[in-house]
Amino acid sequence: MGFLSTMNIVGSGLTAQQLRLDIIAENVTNSTTTRVENGEGPYRRKVVVFEAETGKDGFRAAMARAAYGLAPASGKTTAGGVRVTNILEDPSDLPLVYDPTHPDANEEGYVEMPNVDMVKEMTDAMAAAQAYASNVTAFNTLKTVIAQGLEIGK
Repeated sequence: MGFLSTMNIVGSGLTAQQLRLDIIAENVTNSTTTRVENGEGPYRRKVVVFEAETGKDGFRAAMARAAYGLAPASGKTTAGGVRVTNILEDPSDLPLVYDPTHPDANEEGYVEMPNVDMVKEMTDAMAAAQAYASNVTAFNTLKTVIAQGLEIGK
């Protein structure tokens, strides 16, 4: 696998985790929004759906090629990574809070609040930040390997 393919894989991970962090920030920001733009009730928590992008060639075949110094079979790609396939709304129930003075309260004085749970959001943010940091570490390692490889040619 060439270093450019590795850069693409790491870059896809960085991009996906950055979008995940952006969606988490949107959820936290709207954690008290009781009315959305189209007027259909409170904000609903959003979640990011990832999908692995594997090349046509599997890991085992790539490792075998690398071990024996074989070239990739024609028409086969070995680059992979991750991509965001969808951003979905969390279908879980919206909590009701008693506040008869709120403008969005129903006849009984209850307000439907967003289904954003701060514990979930902070946990997801920490996981996304760790995954992002892991991708940065992989990228820095790749840079070091490339630099050392260029030093050999001097």
